[in-house]
Amino acid sequence: MPKACRKIGVNYCHGTTKINLWCPNANKVSVLKPKDETIIHLEKADFGYWQKTTDLLQPEDEYFILLDDKTLPDPTALQQPDVHQASKVANLHAFEWTDEHWQIPAMQDLIIYELHVGTFTPEGTFEAIIQKLDDLLELGINAIELMPVAQFPGNRNWGYDGVFPFAVQNSYGAYTGLQELVNACHEKGIAVILDVVYNHLGPEGNYLNDFGPFFTDKYQTPWGKAINFDDAHCDAVRTFYIENVLLWLRDFHMDGLRLDAVHAIKDFSAKHILAEIKEHVDAFNQEQQKTHFLIAECDLNDRRYLEPLSQNGFAMDAQWIDEFHHALRVSAGGEKNGYYEDFNGISSLAKAYQDAFVFDGLYSPHRKKKFGSSAVGLAGERFVVFSQNHDQVGNRMLGERSSQLFSFEMQKLMAAAVFISPYIPMLFMGEEWSASSPFQYFISHTDEDLIEAVEEGRKKEFAAFVSQQEVPDPQAISTFEASKLRWDELNLPQHKTMLAYYKALIQLRKTHPVFKNTQRTGLKAYADETRQMLYLSRSSKDVKVLCVLNFSARQQSIQDSKIQAYELIFDSADEKWAGYPVGKDEISPTAIKIYQSNS
Repeated sequence: MPKACRKIGVNYCHGTTKINLWCPNANKVSVLKPKDETIIHLEKADFGYWQKTTDLLQPEDEYFILLDDKTLPDPTALQQPDVHQASKVANLHAFEWTDEHWQIPAMQDLIIYELHVGTFTPEGTFEAIIQKLDDLLELGINAIELMPVAQFPGNRNWGYDGVFPFAVQNSYGAYTGLQELVNACHEKGIAVILDVVYNHLGPEGNYLNDFGPFFTDKYQTPWGKAINFDDAHCDAVRTFYIENVLLWLRDFHMDGLRLDAVHAIKDFSAKHILAEIKEHVDAFNQEQQKTHFLIAECDLNDRRYLEPLSQNGFAMDAQWIDEFHHALRVSAGGEKNGYYEDFNGISSLAKAYQDAFVFDGLYSPHRKKKFGSSAVGLAGERFVVFSQNHDQVGNRMLGERSSQLFSFEMQKLMAAAVFISPYIPMLFMGEEWSASSPFQYFISHTDEDLIEAVEEGRKKEFAAFVSQQEVPDPQAISTFEASKLRWDELNLPQHKTMLAYYKALIQLRKTHPVFKNTQRTGLKAYADETRQMLYLSRSSKDVKVLCVLNFSARQQSIQDSKIQAYELIFDSADEKWAGYPVGKDEISPTAIKIYQSNS
């Protein structure tokens, strides 16, 4: 059975090229091949689409769209080596996949590893990632999450300035390189999740509004006008993004998508765009007899994003919980400014363990209002937690990782705090060996005015930050180079120790019956704020564990009368982790002990 083809754009499909472009305000639309100046005139169809089936466009041919004689790149292009120049035809179906028997691990079994293609390796390519897959396997990773790969200006960017949502960044290896990477991951038993951005586009190379009303004045977002999901002419815009979702799942075999900042998607339609996307993914799952996940980044603590479609929810499979990170960071002694002011250290962390959402209707001093809804009844596998991620590192002025902000012992404690939770754990690339390189904000725009505006914006953002160091220049190649992981650090003793520690934590998470269990029943968290200690008890069938977390800088006694009857199964202060262990009913400074009872 022939593979389905994308319904919009310029698509080489089963030996011919089918063109279907949405240009509702145009009087005439053509495709220009600059090499021989061939012009292919499109025919007007219903609802603002222009169409043609032709043999004059073949894979790797360059082309422009002529929109009432205005020459533009194609915003639906599958190859866009330069955001201001010609688009290129792709043959998505030429790749020979070998993953037909692949099945993604169950959601509750995922150990996610977030990485940025350009800085994960010295080469900064998909091919170079393939060479590191065995390292990730040995660590215990079974899912990688790629930061956005949609084409952006230049060859270095976080990815959140993408302007061609269907084109894979050429400097990473373009669409063929991404297909090779996903196939290689599946052969090794690693799932691939792709970060996609459906709430805004970058400022340079964004030609969408030349083609139609892709944006609306009805709402504003932190990046300007909102994408038009519910205003006049929105049907084609919704189709554009639904087709984008299906492209990644169907033609790149992605196992799931991480949807960036869905709280910034403005849509008051009777059927929210996320719900419609979910319907299409469910239908695709049924057709393929495989599972594909949708994981949302959401800052609203609104359970509607996780509720089933039948209950008028948006049915996302999981969402990130930044609140867990914030509570953990404050517990570790991090600053309490900005949104961190809402968090009271270990009492907030205990609530995050217990209730998922820290703010579930409580008053938020930072927001100056009651905020959030209850997560009661939602399993732990519906939430993703972390001690670091690209935002929480990169949005700092200097892009410092935990390795630069916290002691070695505190880093171990923070890591364990993630893995003992009933939620899905996620690592940020390099944290497993306490990587020293920062992860700073970087761009490679070509518009001088825009470069200046971004540079000044970063300086203004951190103007109140007291530091002897300057804000790193986002445009400077040195900022990008400084953000690359230094793999040679793995030859140094302390980094080797941290890597071994993470491997042990992940193994415990994957094999222990309690920590494998993402059900939140049988979980109790108690914060002893006076002593800066947190007690977390969890159980599964006949096995019970007690986790004691000491966030203080002093050795303390464990105040549990049953502790002598428990078996100690993990101690972050063990000598093999370069620590200083103490007696069974004591805990070292800045450490975690895990005890087990079979009852």
